[in-house]
Amino acid sequence: MKRVDLLLLLGVVLITLFGLIMIYSSSYVWAEYKFNNPYKFVITQGIFLVISYIIMVIVINIDYIKYLDKANIIFGVCFLLLILVLIPGIGSVRNGSRSWFGIGGFGIQPSEFAKLGMIIFTSKYLSYNEKGLKNIINGVFPILIILILLFGLIMLQPDFGTGVVLVISIVGMLFVSGVNMSFFIKIGILGLVGVVILIIIAPYRMERIISFINPWSDPLGSGFQIIQSLYAIGPGGLLGMGLGNSIQKHFYLPEPQTDFIFSIISEEFGFLGILIVSSLFLLIIYRGFRISKKCSDRFGKYLAFGITFQLSFQTLLNLMVVVGLIPVTGVTLPFLSYGGSSLVITMLSISILLNISKYNYE
Repeated sequence: MKRVDLLLLLGVVLITLFGLIMIYSSSYVWAEYKFNNPYKFVITQGIFLVISYIIMVIVINIDYIKYLDKANIIFGVCFLLLILVLIPGIGSVRNGSRSWFGIGGFGIQPSEFAKLGMIIFTSKYLSYNEKGLKNIINGVFPILIILILLFGLIMLQPDFGTGVVLVISIVGMLFVSGVNMSFFIKIGILGLVGVVILIIIAPYRMERIISFINPWSDPLGSGFQIIQSLYAIGPGGLLGMGLGNSIQKHFYLPEPQTDFIFSIISEEFGFLGILIVSSLFLLIIYRGFRISKKCSDRFGKYLAFGITFQLSFQTLLNLMVVVGLIPVTGVTLPFLSYGGSSLVITMLSISILLNISKYNYE
């Protein structure tokens, strides 16, 4: 056991501190209006960031192999929390989704914990059943059934964005495990059918697709967010308008400190800010995949890959929404978006990744 991957650690610390600055810059106008306290969101996020750093110090020193023994328990707890949050009186509703546990003034989102719990569980399954994966029915179907159950519980909230991140992350892990390519073609077709069914069940998703194709068809409704996001990105230029000088955060872009915080970063720091943030993400993702590649045991290899792949996919998904390449999904930008559950779980995942690096560092 040697030292942790210092480049990964440095990248994470820098991006989280920058995220805290941007949460204040993007939220103080809305916080002043709604809570009569411009520091409301940054204080809350700051508390969660301190908690995350404390968790990081602890988890970095916990041997990742311990998660192999506790994988079933971790998954079982996550599964139970997803059931409990759906019960009225236990779970609370925010923005139309029953996906939160209200604890005082804070909210805990169990679906965020489920994403990491499923990666740990799948890593154990793949490490024990690597040879059996060539048999789709006996090797792959068991993990798919569990994934579908988890996805179904998340969709009952409903939280389509988190569900998509979860499914794609596990499918990505199955892909690198050596499952036959024809399986993924069939899964892709099945996924398209599923998306159509989800759209039929909830017509508001079709409104999002229409607003993505032509946001000006409903500029004050379904197309409002993406239009205001593009208005923020456009004027940024090379160096941006300067920290704190965003116009779109003045009640144009709704709750800019959450899913669309990258729009404010683009507006205030321009192309230079985009380049710096993108470079930090690329550094973190590169080091994560490198840790996975160099890991000497199968469980650690799958665990490091799953954590890194999920982080990279969620980041890409958020950025594609912000620039109008795909419909709005409601997925946060890791490390930067306001949200305690998202930040704590992301930092917990990185801490596990750093622990894996201690055993495989060069």
